[in-house]
Amino acid sequence: MGRHRKIAVLFDVDDTLYDQTMPFVQAYGKYFGDALPVSAEELFPVTRKYSNAVFSRALAGEITMEDLYICRLKKALEEFGVEISEQEALTFQQVYEECQKHIRMTPLMKEILAWCADRALLGIITNGLSGHQWEKIRGLRAERWIPEEYIFVSGDVGAVKPDRQIFDYARKRMHMEEGEIWFVGDAFDLDVEGAMNAGWNAVWMNRRGRKRPDGAEEPAYEVRTEAELFQVMKKIAG
Repeated sequence: MGRHRKIAVLFDVDDTLYDQTMPFVQAYGKYFGDALPVSAEELFPVTRKYSNAVFSRALAGEITMEDLYICRLKKALEEFGVEISEQEALTFQQVYEECQKHIRMTPLMKEILAWCADRALLGIITNGLSGHQWEKIRGLRAERWIPEEYIFVSGDVGAVKPDRQIFDYARKRMHMEEGEIWFVGDAFDLDVEGAMNAGWNAVWMNRRGRKRPDGAEEPAYEVRTEAELFQVMKKIAG
């Protein structure tokens, strides 16, 4: 990695390093087509809400991952007055996982990482099962800019964002002081609040234009596009 950097910038994966709606929209079109009265773009953020709500329970073994997949799709569709079976939810998940094997970063995100890699230590913190998340990371070819030893998957670490434990673990492994670290992520509660509660600086990658929760502390930066993210990175690591 060359000379010692004064700062570290770590990234979430899903909906941060790549636009997570892309494989979801593709899978939705393949499986449901035009059969449902809700678009994939409308449905996706609602599935994320339910997924984030129960993920820690799945990782702790309180529910199975299949339970999570069923819950997030069924509950999300119910908000739009649509009922599907548990088997339909699981079959959709299979199609979705197949589409996730073909995720790619945009040319601009690649440029951002290449630029940052010359100026800061780069890392990843992502929630998920080890094999599933590593498959995404390798599909994105993130290791071109981020060393494997600085990629922290909750399924490997045994702690889940927003738990401070996973942020502290990453900081110690990277030999960085708290004030020198930035985290870029899309989920306000998991990524932004998790990072700030650990003493880190946070950049909210708010692709969906979500509202900040009432009473929540404002992060250092909020961006809506990758172009805006690049401008912030130039301020942070320039």
